[in-house]
Amino acid sequence: MKVLNILFFLCISGGIYAQKGASPYLDVLTKNTKISLQSTHVKVDIAASIAHVELTQTYKNTGKLPIEATYVFPMSSFAAVHKMQLAIGNRITKAKIFEKKKGEVVYQTAIRNGQRAAKLEQHRPNVFCMKVANIMPNESMTIRLFYTEMITPVDTEYQFVFPGVVGPRYTGEASTNERIYHQPYSTNKIPVNNAYRIDVSINAGMTVQHVSSKTHTINVHYPDANTAEIELSTVNKNPSNSDFILNYSLRSSKINTGLLLYEGAKENYFSLLIEPKKSPVKEDLLNREYLFIVDVSGSMMGYPMEVSKSLMRSLLSELGENDRFNILLFSADNTIFKPASIQVSHENISEALQFLTGTFSNYGKGTRLLNALKSGYNLPRHQPNSTRNVVLITDGYINIEKKVFEFIEQRLDQANVFTFGIGSAINRYLIDGISRVSNSMSFTASTKDEAYDVAKTFKKYISTPLLTQLQISTTDFEIYDLEPKTIPDVFANRPVLIYGKYKGQPKGHITLSGIQNAGKFNKTIRVHNGKLSKQHEALKYLWARNRIAKLIDYKRNFGTDVKEEVINLGLTYTLATEFTSFVAVDSEIANAKGQFKREQNPIPLPRHMYTTSVGAEAEINGASVFKKPYRIDIEASISTQQKRAIKMWIKSNYSKAIRNYLKKGNYLKLYIDTFGAIVRIEKDTDSSASIKNLMKTLFKKLPKHLRNQKKISITLTQ
Repeated sequence: MKVLNILFFLCISGGIYAQKGASPYLDVLTKNTKISLQSTHVKVDIAASIAHVELTQTYKNTGKLPIEATYVFPMSSFAAVHKMQLAIGNRITKAKIFEKKKGEVVYQTAIRNGQRAAKLEQHRPNVFCMKVANIMPNESMTIRLFYTEMITPVDTEYQFVFPGVVGPRYTGEASTNERIYHQPYSTNKIPVNNAYRIDVSINAGMTVQHVSSKTHTINVHYPDANTAEIELSTVNKNPSNSDFILNYSLRSSKINTGLLLYEGAKENYFSLLIEPKKSPVKEDLLNREYLFIVDVSGSMMGYPMEVSKSLMRSLLSELGENDRFNILLFSADNTIFKPASIQVSHENISEALQFLTGTFSNYGKGTRLLNALKSGYNLPRHQPNSTRNVVLITDGYINIEKKVFEFIEQRLDQANVFTFGIGSAINRYLIDGISRVSNSMSFTASTKDEAYDVAKTFKKYISTPLLTQLQISTTDFEIYDLEPKTIPDVFANRPVLIYGKYKGQPKGHITLSGIQNAGKFNKTIRVHNGKLSKQHEALKYLWARNRIAKLIDYKRNFGTDVKEEVINLGLTYTLATEFTSFVAVDSEIANAKGQFKREQNPIPLPRHMYTTSVGAEAEINGASVFKKPYRIDIEASISTQQKRAIKMWIKSNYSKAIRNYLKKGNYLKLYIDTFGAIVRIEKDTDSSASIKNLMKTLFKKLPKHLRNQKKISITLTQ
């Protein structure tokens, strides 16, 4: 049975849906119902590597009926949304933060009362959904969202991104029906008339350099060496139909630090950025010591072990002549190559490779990773002025990820940790999770060729260590709740950011101590020289967001009940989270009758994307037409990747014929033998009899690369 659900989805972000391909008035299917985006203004204040964003959008109901609209907008995965305002005329209503279920009650009550209302919810860490209700005919409504995020460097540059369109999502393999992604998309033929503006201010606390954008033409002004002001140039055409990406660097000829401070009503916050020098020379670099911890448990036997050995050969061959190394093999027990690290030489590498090809009593047993890490960290460091790197090679098949994360995070000042996931179905939560807590990178290799490639990438990443064994201390300046709890090494392409809370007045000193190649490193920062500003309010939201992110990780992966703690943090710091939402209710009764229209509204595709790229198509020609995507279900004992490949092949070649049939019939089922040929077609009894011959003519056999010597059934439904 075919069901047609009609909803109103106005999907907008930062003007991003009123872009090339969308009419300035977004017509919907219901007669006399229109809403237009009047203007978008994005104001960004960047303090070193922290961005505070204010997004203002104004909409107007140009139709003859009150409406309720739902719109979806993208957000950085690291954003902390902490404030929302609703403006009608001269009245500004500040949204309140609620536990999610209570927020829905407040919103629905306002609708029944005829009040204008808005509700913001998080669907994903990077996808938010806004509902606005009782927008009256010829009425304008302004929504302001405030969020903050941490900016991380990309290829030695910092990169701020204001996200563009929420592109189409493939949901065919999802177990639940996520309605927010079932939206029609428009063609790319209609120009844009709305006002679109982005203003960025960078206040770094150190020299700002090389401000640029590859996505948009910008104008840059430098009021002083530590500040840059950026705006969009008027030469941009339809600037809102793609992500705005801004790059900048904070480099100089020496290792720099930048201290930012914020005094809150109840607590004070700070951030300290340790920024590497721009162009380090060989004399600046620390000696490197490597400990390779290699998984030889039962799940690694066979081909995964061969890939591990190939990876180790590549990694050992890339070591420098001044480096030192050691190897620890682990399963239920540990086997160590040498009591202490040894110098890189042809003879020592040859001996190590022979060690890897040997057979040991611990091969093929359990996976005691935590025990291996403890043993590895207890091995002596050869030189105090060397950077120590633990390289973990495993498929990650353990169930104590939380303990591993905590062990590594508490010892960031003792070793850097890099992970190599081996195999085609690794435990990515462990592999990627270690890279997050250690502020490093993770690598994967499922074949010997990949092992060679990732070894080259790893060599480049780790080639420039500058500072190790960093410690932070204070004088007359009390700090607490630090993130991270211990400080990782500083590499030329990896700055370090510390943030936390402080008590009392911003005075006294912060001292950083560690080891560099030339000897001891000590740097004292006078707190009163740091930048204290109300503009640094973002610091408190980032601290809370980081704490919430860790709690949510524990909930999803360990079943830990963190709901109440997340709700408390969300309510205390006014943050939209998985369990909290913003609701704004206007005091005026606007729609006393309580009647309004809900309809589905098409949105434009991202720049350079064709309408054939998605299962839903739309045309804008006065009114919009939505073609619902059909569904493909495959029953066979083949992998998910193989099923996906078959689905993509069907959609690429037979979508038109399938849609034509499904206009009359409800389903079509194809039975395919082990040679890839159709042997039977099952269809509706009341549908066209010619479909069997038509499909057999079009769809004779699966291509050779998609045949799996397995019987397959494919069901097509609307």
